[in-house]
Amino acid sequence: MTNTPAPAVPVLNIANVLTVVRILLVPFFVWFLLADNSEGGLFRWLAVATFAVAIYTDKLDGDLARSRGLITDFGKIADPIADKLLIGSALILLSVLGELWWWVTLVILGRELGITLLRFAVIRYGVMPASRGGKLKTVIQTVAILLFLLPLQSSLGSWAWWPAAVVMGAALVVTVVTGVDYVLQAVRLRSAAKSSPPSPA
Repeated sequence: MTNTPAPAVPVLNIANVLTVVRILLVPFFVWFLLADNSEGGLFRWLAVATFAVAIYTDKLDGDLARSRGLITDFGKIADPIADKLLIGSALILLSVLGELWWWVTLVILGRELGITLLRFAVIRYGVMPASRGGKLKTVIQTVAILLFLLPLQSSLGSWAWWPAAVVMGAALVVTVVTGVDYVLQAVRLRSAAKSSPPSPA
């Protein structure tokens, strides 16, 4: 009895469509945030709503891909690109508007770029899976960005800035710690691959 191969997952599926939608939402988010220019008006709230919807599509497309068996090579590549575009644009724009220190943005984006390059560098030895710490990092970064985006200081006073700063500080710490963990993981992966005996020809 021969095993029937599993049917190929089509690239055009609901999970990948949501990923593409998230990418397409990024320019709208950027435009809304710049159009508001830190005034805390309608465009700022539209930027918040756009960011929130985009973040929700991230969770939704992942849940759908896993539950319905819709995982594709396109999704594996496009999903992290969509995440980095959204998070990166938010951090850069908050710094451009003078609402977030540039060094925070540079540390976070430098970590993301460095780990991405590291993954490609060690891919010959194996794949570094996303860790729980990496997922926690993404969640804390998202919450911190949302708190910075919400125009609460105009109605609640300057103290409303502090919760956002504290959460962003936590995101920064987790970002650096998980970055170091990925570097150690890459070193172990490379060492294990080099110490293993070569496979027979």
